[in-house]
Amino acid sequence: MPAIAIIGAGPGMGLAIARTFGARGFDVALIARTKTKLDALVEQLGGEGITAEAFPADVLDRPSLVAALQAATARFGAIDVLEYSPAPHSPVPGFTQATPAESTVQNLQPQIEYTFYGAVEAARTVLPAMREARAGTLLFTTGGGSIDPIPMLGNVNAAGGALRNWVLNLNKELTGSGVYAAHVAINVWIGEGGPEGIPTAASEDIAPLYWELYETRDRAEAVFNA
Repeated sequence: MPAIAIIGAGPGMGLAIARTFGARGFDVALIARTKTKLDALVEQLGGEGITAEAFPADVLDRPSLVAALQAATARFGAIDVLEYSPAPHSPVPGFTQATPAESTVQNLQPQIEYTFYGAVEAARTVLPAMREARAGTLLFTTGGGSIDPIPMLGNVNAAGGALRNWVLNLNKELTGSGVYAAHVAINVWIGEGGPEGIPTAASEDIAPLYWELYETRDRAEAVFNA
């Protein structure tokens, strides 16, 4: 059975992506900080006939992230798809929003550590085996501000933009290797109750885009708009 590892798994996009791939025969490795929340998702997916397992890790603690991916590989035999989309819904030390003029090394660094460096470490962990197998898919998610930044998220968008640049370049490097990398920019508020004037979409409506990229492998970037 092929396996997908979802980093930043939660009850929104993570669960929707797990269902999208799990319904098509994938085993699912769920990676996030809180084991109790992951266990609830495992139980929910199991009730739907999807094999899933929890691997707690913190993307800011990179040895724990590497260990989780290694444990998932040992459990499922290989990671065929990596999806990286951690979202700091709970307080993360040092996380603030800043405009470009308000951005400092101090408020940029946590965003870069979380969004960009964690993605690089995750990819480096699974990429050697994918290269050897000449097969694999690496999908990285940011908000739409990584492409069209907005002032109130100056430091957040800078980190997302760095990740986007790296992913597009990684896909170029991997040409002909059998491994595929792509960036997904979600240019909507996920779920209900978003800020006034911001379009919204349900996780279930966005998740099929990931399967489309996995199947077609025809572009290095996809943007989801409402």
